[in-house]
Amino acid sequence: MHKKNLFQPFYVKSIGFFLGIILFILVWMLVDFGAEHSTAKFVAAVAALMACWWIFESVPLAATSLVPLIFFPLLGVVNATAIADKYMNSTIMLFIGGFFIAIAMEKWNLHKRIALSVILFFGSSPSKIIFGFMAACAFISMWISNTATCLMVLPIGLSIVYKVEDEFGKDKTAGFSKSLMLAIAYSCTIGGIATLIGTPPNLIFQRMYKISFPSGELIKFGEWMVFAVPLSFVLLILTWVVLTKVFYRTDRNLVLNREIIREEKTKLGITSYEEKAVSLVFFITSFLWIFRSDLDLGILKIPGWSNLFSVSAFIDDSTVAISMALVLFLIPCDWKTNKHKFILDYDDVKKVPWDIVLLFGGGFALAEGFVQSGLSKILSQSFIGLTNLSPIAIIALISFIVVFATELLSNSALITIMLPVLASLAIEMKVDPIMFMVPATISVSLAFMLPVGTPPNAIVFSSRRLTVFDMAKTGFLLNWIGIVLVVTLAYLFFVK
Repeated sequence: MHKKNLFQPFYVKSIGFFLGIILFILVWMLVDFGAEHSTAKFVAAVAALMACWWIFESVPLAATSLVPLIFFPLLGVVNATAIADKYMNSTIMLFIGGFFIAIAMEKWNLHKRIALSVILFFGSSPSKIIFGFMAACAFISMWISNTATCLMVLPIGLSIVYKVEDEFGKDKTAGFSKSLMLAIAYSCTIGGIATLIGTPPNLIFQRMYKISFPSGELIKFGEWMVFAVPLSFVLLILTWVVLTKVFYRTDRNLVLNREIIREEKTKLGITSYEEKAVSLVFFITSFLWIFRSDLDLGILKIPGWSNLFSVSAFIDDSTVAISMALVLFLIPCDWKTNKHKFILDYDDVKKVPWDIVLLFGGGFALAEGFVQSGLSKILSQSFIGLTNLSPIAIIALISFIVVFATELLSNSALITIMLPVLASLAIEMKVDPIMFMVPATISVSLAFMLPVGTPPNAIVFSSRRLTVFDMAKTGFLLNWIGIVLVVTLAYLFFVK
């Protein structure tokens, strides 16, 4: 009889499933926050259950996200109508609109043309080619899912690796192969930091801030880019240096043939009408997002186009996203063979990751429970000892904890739980909540050490060109670089 391997996925998920239920029962029975916060222990129990199921993926992530819809009304935490509203809001509509634009780019191969064009712009040496890939990945992942970006670019990267290995041999090109694979993963993650829609934690932050401070003014798309783009750019350059000059120096005689890249681009043919249409929508969307409201650059203030409307307060970034997504369903294509075909059609609606939409909703619903029950305030009081520290020291500690915790935990789940606590901590200290919430949001994306840290890490690890140690030694240094940059960013922009 064969012994059961407890580390097989089925048994790990089963352990997580029952562990979640046990934690739920233990928290419910043993935790007591007092009569004033009678429902807080229910939220804590639900949070323990959901966190466990999310971490172990005992049931599909989207299914776990539905738990608040059942338990919060039954336990008297939040009524059914109010909690259901958290599953469809302007932040989620922004996400959906962005995905429709991404789907159009993928459908008509615009993403490949952008990536190859950027790569061809750079030189033929290994380090320059790697930087070309990083620039392409970072730019694309600013606007669409970093996971999708990595999946798009990896085959192009592997095709170059195969060609180079055939020409120079695997042993001589091992450093280049590892560096390129890591560059693709890391740059997809770094690019996602730069915009509000680049990565799920950024969108979660925006919604969490609105839940915690209903009367507060949200950070706008352009305002986020003012501080996030410089951070992303500096981190991208430092990552390139770490990969090509520190850990994986390549032989100077290893000169890559640019014709390989040019051949890939030639296969795409001339730019099609559909690609031009999607490009136009993409650039118009980007322009409208960036310049929707007043953009204060310090030495220059650019008025936003929404000021042209008397109801400018009614307009947000989701208005732009859904408007431009709708346009893609209205632009006809393929006039000669089928006049009823459009850039996007019904089949493309099915490609939206609706399970991720539910995951977002579940996170927002859990956050609502934290706020309504007072649990976030209770948890923040456990950090009371930190109030004696300076804000910058607290930010450094938050960044350190979040960066290394997110290596093993879902970044979306982690930031969902952290943000309400940090909001309450800021209130207790009488400082701007942005000071703590933004650094935590950025830090949660800086998982560079392990394949399970982020989807791009796992995707490039599947190329079989890397070992866990290759990623861990490089990622460990980048984690620390990321922490230093986040603390520096907070000091320059948020600490007053």
